[in-house]
Amino acid sequence: MNPLSYLERRGKIEDYFDRTAVQAWARLTSDAPVGRIRATVRAGRDRMRSTLLGWLPDDLSGMRVLDAGCGTGALAVEAAQRGAHVLAIDLSPTLVDLARDRQPAELTSEYSTGRIDFRSGDMLDPALGEFDYVVGMDSLIHYCTPDAVRVVAGLAERTRRGLLFTYAPSNPALIVFRAIGRMLPRSDRAPWIEPVAESTLHRLLAADPSLQDWKRGRTQRISSGFYTSQALELVRR
Repeated sequence: MNPLSYLERRGKIEDYFDRTAVQAWARLTSDAPVGRIRATVRAGRDRMRSTLLGWLPDDLSGMRVLDAGCGTGALAVEAAQRGAHVLAIDLSPTLVDLARDRQPAELTSEYSTGRIDFRSGDMLDPALGEFDYVVGMDSLIHYCTPDAVRVVAGLAERTRRGLLFTYAPSNPALIVFRAIGRMLPRSDRAPWIEPVAESTLHRLLAADPSLQDWKRGRTQRISSGFYTSQALELVRR
């Protein structure tokens, strides 16, 4: 991994979600009314979250799950309600605080079989330990393909069963959105979403030495207005 590239991009993502966009993100991930464009994004994210959760076992009792890039915690909550011990981590301390505040009271009860440990920090920190499953929903879409693959490989080294992540599939609409984004004032720009060519992604995954014990599983594209994302499952051979 190019450390400078990864660290620079990580810093921009943290700054954007922790300062520039936190209020908009809090509203988008709630049930508050939003405009037509953001409504399509909300619907797409809901469908993607349901897809990824559908690929996890219905019963996660006693299993350890990493929600890598947890945002406001919706996926972590549903996994914990299935009995998982979820470590939910995000670069933005502000979003993590919001996720912690939104956590249902039932999950903080001593009688709950599932629980969530919310933290702010880097999902690649080896001190986080090992997991049965890792889920990264739209947490890698701002990294170039080689860096994203190396992040996946790093996570796979600490994952026992399955790794689910999403990427932004390359398409003409995404190229246009990126061009429009470059015309916005710098202070209003979100970190670039990096379009990924599926063939390139699969080639790099297959070639990475840390992923030789893994194989591709299910894949699903979700398109909803301004939201397009592709889910990919990796499983232990």
